Amino acid sequence: MTSERLSSLTSWYAEWTGLRVAVLGLSVTGFSVADTLAELGADVLVLTESASEEYARLLPVIGVRAWTGSLDTVPEELLAFAPEVVIASPGFAPDHAIIRWTQGAGIPLWGDVELAWRVRDKVTRADGAPADWLLVTGTNGKTTTTRMAATMLVASGLRAAPVGNIGTPVLDAIRDPAGFDVLVVELSSHQLWYLGLQDGPEPVSPAASVCLNLADDHLEWHGSFQAYRDAKAHVYDNTRIACVYNKADEATRLMVEEADVVEGARAIGFDLGVPGPSDLGVVDGIVVDRAFLDDRRTSALELTTLVDLDAQGLAAPHLVSNILAAAALVRAVGAPPAAIRDALAGFTLDPHRMEVVAIADGVTWVDDSKATNPHAAHSSLAAYPGAVWIVGGLLKGVDVSGLIATRGPSTKAAILIGTDRSALTAAFERHAPTVPVFEVASDDTEEVMARVVELAAGVAADGDVVLLAPAAASFDQFSSYADRGRRFSAAVKDRIARGTEGEHDADAAPGDR
Repeated sequence: MTSERLSSLTSWYAEWTGLRVAVLGLSVTGFSVADTLAELGADVLVLTESASEEYARLLPVIGVRAWTGSLDTVPEELLAFAPEVVIASPGFAPDHAIIRWTQGAGIPLWGDVELAWRVRDKVTRADGAPADWLLVTGTNGKTTTTRMAATMLVASGLRAAPVGNIGTPVLDAIRDPAGFDVLVVELSSHQLWYLGLQDGPEPVSPAASVCLNLADDHLEWHGSFQAYRDAKAHVYDNTRIACVYNKADEATRLMVEEADVVEGARAIGFDLGVPGPSDLGVVDGIVVDRAFLDDRRTSALELTTLVDLDAQGLAAPHLVSNILAAAALVRAVGAPPAAIRDALAGFTLDPHRMEVVAIADGVTWVDDSKATNPHAAHSSLAAYPGAVWIVGGLLKGVDVSGLIATRGPSTKAAILIGTDRSALTAAFERHAPTVPVFEVASDDTEEVMARVVELAAGVAADGDVVLLAPAAASFDQFSSYADRGRRFSAAVKDRIARGTEGEHDADAAPGDR
C-alpha cells in the first residue's frame, strides 16, 4: 500500500497528509525537508545528533518532532515510528547504519532533491508549467558554473536562481511564492547518489545537465573512485535537451554515452579549442557557440572574448571552461548570446575562489581556499606558475602525489599545513626534492595563518604570488574553507598593516622534511 501511495505523490497538491517520514539530519538541508513536509501535512520525525538553538526552537513551532542522540545505531524511536519513507541529508554515507537499515528493511530512501522534484509544481510559470531545471555537477567548478548560468538567465529576462549544494536548498526555491522560470541546481556526488536510487513514476528530468570534470574526491564517503564516478554520472539521467560534457575530460563524454536520456537529447561538448558543429569553444580569442544555431556547420555565434574576460579576472583556463559550460546550459533553454555577454561583464567570483586579497611590496596574495582537492589546486597552480604554495589539510583519502609531481617542481616554495602533512612531505621529497618546504605544525587555529603568512613573506620577492590552494578539506583546523580563507586574508592584511616589522631570519629556513 505504501508503494502505491508514494507513486501517487508526484505533485504539491497530492495527498501527503499523515505520511510518516523520517528525516535524517538537521542542517540547512534537513530543516528545509522537515519544513516542507510539515507544510504538506506529513507526520515528520527528525533524527539528529545535534541541533542548533534556532532549529530546536522552530521544529515544535512547525509541528515537527525531533529526536537527538547518537545515530551510530538505529534508535528505538525510529523503529517505533515505522516510517513509510526516509529522507536523508547529504552527509549520510551509503554505509551509515541507518541507511543500511533503511535499505535492508525495503523502506524507500530519498534525498531532498527527489522530494523537491515531486513538489516542484507548487508555483508554476506563466505557461502553467513548473520551472525548468538545469543540473550542474563535477569535482570542481560547480558553484562558479551554477552562479554564472543563473546570472546569464537573469540577464535574459528570466526569473532564475542558483540552488542546491551551492547553499540555498532547492526546496526553499520551490516554495518561493513568486516562482521561477528556471532553477540552476548544483548537485554534490552525495545528492546524486541518493538520486540514483530512484525508480519512481516521475524521475528528475532536467532540461540540460553537465558534469564539468572528474577527479578523485570524497572517496571516504563513496568507498571507491568507481562509486564516486557512478554517482556523478546520474546527473545526465533523463535529460531532455542537452547533455553538456567536457571534451578535455574523457570520463564526462563516456558518462553521456552511457546515460539513459529522453529521446532527442543532444550531446554538447566544450573545451578551450576550436569547436565542432555541436560544441562550444574558443576561436582566435573569441568564445563561440557552434551548437545552438541553425547554420552550425559553417557559422558560430560570438559569446564574449578572452580580452573581455581578462578585464573581469575570468580568463584563467578553468574559468573559461566554466563559462563555456554555463553558456551551453543556458543556450539549451534559449538564452541569447547578448545576455551571456552582458552577464559576464558584471560577474564576480565568489570569495575564496581565486580571490586576490592584497598586493603589497610587489607580492600578490591569492586566496583559493575553495580548492579543496588536488584537481582544483592543479587549476590554481596552472593560473599562477611559480607561486609560493600553501597546501594541506584533510586529504579525504585522496592521493596528492600526482598533483605534486606535475605542479610541485615549478613552485617557488611550499608551506604545509594541516594534519595530513606527512603525505605531502613524502610527495615533495619524491617528486620535487629541490623545492623548499616549510611546515606549520601548530594545531592552534588562531595561530596557523599568522605563521603561514610570516613564512610566505620571508620567501616571496617582488613579482611573486603567494597562493593558498590547499588541495584538501579544512575541517582539521578550521570550521570551513571560508573560515580558512578569511583567516588567511586577515593574517595577510594584518602583516601588511604592520609593514616589514618583525622580519624573520632563521625561521625562514626550510622546515624538517
